[in-house]
Amino acid sequence: MKHVVVITGAPGTGKTTVRNYLTEKYGMEKVLTHTTRMKRVGEQDGVDYYFETDETFFRNHFLEHVDYDDKKYGSSLEGLQRAWEDNDWAVIVLDTKGAISYLRKMPAETLVLYLETSDQKKQAQRLAERGDRVELIKKRLASQEAKRDLELPQELHAHAQLLLNDDWEQTKHYLDAWLVKVGWKVAASDFQD
Repeated sequence: MKHVVVITGAPGTGKTTVRNYLTEKYGMEKVLTHTTRMKRVGEQDGVDYYFETDETFFRNHFLEHVDYDDKKYGSSLEGLQRAWEDNDWAVIVLDTKGAISYLRKMPAETLVLYLETSDQKKQAQRLAERGDRVELIKKRLASQEAKRDLELPQELHAHAQLLLNDDWEQTKHYLDAWLVKVGWKVAASDFQD
């Protein structure tokens, strides 16, 4: 059976760190998303994103999409199927609205991890550590989307696995155990650092 791990939570809860752990340690395939924004220096089409125009964006079959800063972003069924070509397990970082959309459209394949921290100061600190500017951090944490994602939506209550991500070593152990619980086929190499 194919699975997609959807990682969600407020900004600064460690979603990208968890995704990178799952791709690096377990070989899960990252689901590439589509965007109409311009490529940044060093980014490659089909590696970082699928870069689209306004005309080509909706030629895909989107599982979820959003407009942000006058640009479109979304994850498509085609992108998920490409990830599944190499591995039965894929992983993607989404906001809670996107997680709900995946659950509605693909309930049997979708596993939701909802990340949280014990306080919002920790989230702001993490955003600062990755190099975000102070004014951007304040704006991001004050946004409607960030406020919405601070709490697990009712629709995800019965489906999401909550994970307090305050201590990275504990988080890794929890993720390892959770994967076994949800059906990951354990190999000896999975537990080597």
